Amino acid sequence: MEQSFTAVIKQHGEWWIGWIEEVPGVNCQERTREELLDTLRITLREALEFNRQEARNAAGDGFEELPIAV
Repeated sequence: MEQSFTAVIKQHGEWWIGWIEEVPGVNCQERTREELLDTLRITLREALEFNRQEARNAAGDGFEELPIAV
């Protein structure tokens, strides 16, 4: 299932910098806009997987996963 997130980006001097609005801590900088967007996607994917694993580890055995829409 594909999810959408919001990248907030801008050029700052010679660098492009950006953040994922919905996920604190996902921020990157690159030399080009395209590189920045690629790096944000990779970093977001890794952060989401890390958060999933952390939640499952914290829950221990016998947990249930349910989709929640907002």
